[in-house]
Amino acid sequence: MPKNQSTGALRGLWLLGPALVAGVAYLDPGNVASNMTAGAQYGYLLVWVVVAGNVTAWLIQYLSAKLGVVTGQSLPELLGSRLRNRWARRSYWLQAELVAMATDLAEVIGGAVALNLLFGIPLLLGGVITGTVSMLVLAVHSRRGPRHFEFVIIGLMAIITVGFVAGVFIAPPDPAAVAGGLLPRFDGTGSVLLAASILGATIMPHAIYAHSSLARDRFGSASHGTPAEQERTETSRIRRLLTATRWDVTIAMIIAGSVNLGILLLAAANLAGVEGTDSLEGAHAALEAGLGPVVATFFAVGLLASGLASTSVGAYAGAEIMHGLLHVRIPLLARRLVTLIPALVILGVGVDPTLALVLSQVVLSFGIPFALIPLVALTAQRRTLGVWTNRTWTTVAGIVASVLLVLLNGALLVLVLTGS
Repeated sequence: MPKNQSTGALRGLWLLGPALVAGVAYLDPGNVASNMTAGAQYGYLLVWVVVAGNVTAWLIQYLSAKLGVVTGQSLPELLGSRLRNRWARRSYWLQAELVAMATDLAEVIGGAVALNLLFGIPLLLGGVITGTVSMLVLAVHSRRGPRHFEFVIIGLMAIITVGFVAGVFIAPPDPAAVAGGLLPRFDGTGSVLLAASILGATIMPHAIYAHSSLARDRFGSASHGTPAEQERTETSRIRRLLTATRWDVTIAMIIAGSVNLGILLLAAANLAGVEGTDSLEGAHAALEAGLGPVVATFFAVGLLASGLASTSVGAYAGAEIMHGLLHVRIPLLARRLVTLIPALVILGVGVDPTLALVLSQVVLSFGIPFALIPLVALTAQRRTLGVWTNRTWTTVAGIVASVLLVLLNGALLVLVLTGS
């Protein structure tokens, strides 16, 4: 490869990262629980839901990153400047804050459960350890900058991938059954509930908020010279960044989608009909009984890395939500400490971890439209993105995705609250 092409390739690789960090949200303990339960209870039936959710996630995360790259602002910042009424802005912040706290709850619980499975550590102490380690990860962002933070999160993502996918290679699924699972269909109310849970755990509001912030942090404007030169330089820079962003999102979604699909296939091939797999502890026990302690340990290690990585990104997203909507900037570590308290209280009073995970997904369902609809609307506005505004088909796809996700999350709420 010629030197200039080699240099260009390395420069392109250096632009990757924000989507991989945001993509950790697609590998949190809520995803693990939903996909494991779906595979154990319905076999390969809901393979198509994981695939459809991942394709939808690509579009949503790309739009979020594009917003940050082009405007140099995050979605919360843009909303904070557009919502003129102080009470409207505060109300919007409150729902986003509750969603961020619910996300954090699931992730801390996932880390605590993993520590309990691996070392027998009590859940409350496991929650404290998970929170402490996540504070160390956030300290990397505060002291060393976004690039080093990305390296840590990407390293944890690698551990997550190995932990959750290893079992698929040891006990592979039936290829014909996997192909059959690509046909969209349901099998009763329970499968609809699980499908909504999978999508609710996949398309998460805080990932939408976070990705625009991560792109903003990495790609600040660097134009110099005369106004005409600045315009030409900025146009070229944004075009290059958006190309890199598409690759970044594609790689992140391939990894996240493969891991989520791997979890479902592992359960479908080896845990179908096994009792107790609707909880993380039960799934771990079933894996140990069916495939041995090595696969079960890999699963627990992946769950721990999932909890640590996703709770760190969740705390980052929460801080950005507060800064953008309330115009208040508090240190990431202080933010981490405050949002850790609800999770520790729930673990301390002995609430069933699986129930807490389910309830957290219900709260997340409320937040989807508040993040998704403004994202599609802003990226379709010429006054916001100028020449980089969405093409017509992109906006149509975003609207269709928004409608379907809102309807499915509404179905999840109805089914959970009515006990159907």
